[in-house]
Amino acid sequence: MLAVFLAAAAGSGAQDTTHTDSAKLFEWQVAQVFNQQRIDSLLRARLEHELSTLDSNSARSRQLETELKQMKQADSLRRQEQMDRIALLKKSNRGYAVAPFGDTLFMVYLKLGANNSSERARLISGRILKMYEDNFFVPDSLTIQKSEWGHELTYKAGETILTVTELDALWFDKSSEDLARDYRNRIIKAIQQEKIEESPGNWLKRIGLALLILAGTTLLIRLIQKLYGRLQRMVADRNWQLLRGKRFSFIPAEFQQRLIRQLIGLFRIITILLAIYLCLPLLFYVFPDTQDITNTLLNWIITPARQVLTGILHFLPNLFTIGVIYLITHYTIKGLQFLFREVEKGKLHFPGFHRDFARPTFNIIRFILYAFMLVVMFPYLPGSGSPAFQGVSVFLGILLSLGSSSAINNVIAGLVITYMRPFKIGDRIRIGETVGDVIEKSMLVIRVRTVKNEEVTVPNSTVLASNTVNFSANSQQPGLIIHSTVTIGYDVPWRKMQETLKKAAAITNGLLKDPAPFVLQTSLDDFYVSYQINAYTQEANRQAQLYSDL
Repeated sequence: MLAVFLAAAAGSGAQDTTHTDSAKLFEWQVAQVFNQQRIDSLLRARLEHELSTLDSNSARSRQLETELKQMKQADSLRRQEQMDRIALLKKSNRGYAVAPFGDTLFMVYLKLGANNSSERARLISGRILKMYEDNFFVPDSLTIQKSEWGHELTYKAGETILTVTELDALWFDKSSEDLARDYRNRIIKAIQQEKIEESPGNWLKRIGLALLILAGTTLLIRLIQKLYGRLQRMVADRNWQLLRGKRFSFIPAEFQQRLIRQLIGLFRIITILLAIYLCLPLLFYVFPDTQDITNTLLNWIITPARQVLTGILHFLPNLFTIGVIYLITHYTIKGLQFLFREVEKGKLHFPGFHRDFARPTFNIIRFILYAFMLVVMFPYLPGSGSPAFQGVSVFLGILLSLGSSSAINNVIAGLVITYMRPFKIGDRIRIGETVGDVIEKSMLVIRVRTVKNEEVTVPNSTVLASNTVNFSANSQQPGLIIHSTVTIGYDVPWRKMQETLKKAAAITNGLLKDPAPFVLQTSLDDFYVSYQINAYTQEANRQAQLYSDL
């Protein structure tokens, strides 16, 4: 019998329409079990009566005791079989609430006659409402009557409110009488509570409480208006500004004042709307018919707030880990900064490591450490594993890789130039056709101010690909040689010409007398001789003026 029931119940769905065959089979099986229990009960009573009349030591007495013991074991097995069937049916049957006043009184899981569980719950709720509408309702008029199916709850002149079958009782592992008594107590309590809630006195109290809530909301809104009005006047009187100092002088003070007032007005509107929104649940909760709206409004705020707080609590361990990683990186960089600063000041020396290597090397190491820190932190960031976060990361990576190729070339060229040391800030150099003083060196460009006071920006990649002439590299020792060529005919003696050129160099301000100037004869042409005067100077940045004076 159990195998047949399991095969039937296994194919049942979640709806009543799919439970018909399994429920009918179950009812038939329970009826068979109940009939067998009645037969066993009568037989047990007869055997116990016969046993009481026999001698306890007789063979018949021992036989009857054995039969009674077997009957008890069989009854226990049938009971367990019923509970197993109920447990299987509970997995597929859906319950329907009997809730005539909004709150659920009890659930109906099984059909009765032609009514499925849904229709049965609806009919019971309607009958309870009809009882509630009776102005002469008396709890004692709701009685429990024994019936063919189990027990019935009847009202007044035998009107059946609901029937508790043995099948219903078995579902909750109770007797039908106990379950009927439990339902009766719940129904009476619900009707009495609803009558109290709907009494004229309670309605007057609700209306008064609603008016009090409205008055309190109005007062709260007025207080908010006064508070923000006073704040507006305070800002105007004290001439507050969001951004102070010369760094932000490009933003007019009048614009800042107007912006502050607009922000205060926006916060005032938000505060008033929030106060109204929080007062509405209180107003709706006063009336029973609108209490569900209260729960909905509160859930719209509580649910996101709970999710945010839960997310923050779950993120705290990761936040602590991120903090530890940042502190380790931060203080490591601080230590390296102190070390390289000492190298830059000349207080600390490393063989082959020049002082001007200190700052760019520190910048490179700092960038690498911060990049490594971000890589280590990434798995601990909220949402780092989400497809959206990963998609944005890949998209940004593609943009950087496509748009920064020239910038990366300049950065790499800047590193090479830094460690090549072809020039430093203040040197007079020539890059291609550009001649001027170096005023800035960065990872991307070199800025040069020409003798005409023009500022020229040269990308590092261009500097690396071009020839660079540094006029200031040896200007201090022994000095930069400036030279100029003069041509004159053969009729002028060469000794007199060399002496004259040397005297010209000697009386030119800015040219050194030691080492002494010297003259080179660079060519013997058909009609003249080319003489080149060479003189030393330590003022490489004054080349144009020196050439003019010479």
